[in-house]
Amino acid sequence: MENIGRLMGVLLAGCFVQACSVVPPPDPTIPGPKTKRMVTQRVSAVVVTQREDLSRWVNRGFSVSHAPGDADGGSATPISPDGYFLTADHVLSRMAGRNVFVLYGGGPRLVLAKARVVWRSEAADLAMLHIPAQTPYYYQWTSPRRWLPEGSGLIHGGIATGMTSEWGKLGTSLAPEGAFTGSRKFKIDIPLEPGDSGGPVVDAFGGLVGINSAVEFLVPMETRFFVDSEASRPHTRMIESLIRVDRERNSRKTPAVE
Repeated sequence: MENIGRLMGVLLAGCFVQACSVVPPPDPTIPGPKTKRMVTQRVSAVVVTQREDLSRWVNRGFSVSHAPGDADGGSATPISPDGYFLTADHVLSRMAGRNVFVLYGGGPRLVLAKARVVWRSEAADLAMLHIPAQTPYYYQWTSPRRWLPEGSGLIHGGIATGMTSEWGKLGTSLAPEGAFTGSRKFKIDIPLEPGDSGGPVVDAFGGLVGINSAVEFLVPMETRFFVDSEASRPHTRMIESLIRVDRERNSRKTPAVE
């Protein structure tokens, strides 16, 4: 993973019906300052480390001298007011025998908490985490009953480039969920960097479209050219069901892996 201290510095700074057969035209709306402020307010990260406590590192402004030398990291996306987050599954690929922490950009205050892994899907490159904290600044999904046409305006909230990247467009139309029960991969034309994985992809109105997953570059003769980035959108009712069941049982068991 890239320098986790630099990524955390970015995070700290960021804290202050059935489908119709006719696809509608893309929404040309460009994400404005209000949406960008909302994304900054919610910026969150995942840190995987053998350390039992990261409070000293956080309190010292993510200084390199106090950074966990074994840390892997990525972004997180708050999806409920009571501590549930989505991230990319590959961010947790080396979590065995280590601790998972979430750093939540709770408005003007940074919240640090050890996370419990609720669910993982390698196929979808998605994972759900929970922390024992209130998370009032969270995302709500774009409506599962409407089209998200190719060309619609987007921004993302990954901790590596989300606060500095330009707005982009949806490269793959997403039909209403209908009877679909899994998760779908889609393209965006925004270059991502290591550390952005697990961050939110957000439409111009602040609705959550999906979760950052991967980026593809063409590398001819040692000069790389951006091709596209990939994100995942889970079936929202499935995510709501996972949260509901976990709330009811409040289990500490090992999460299921698809």
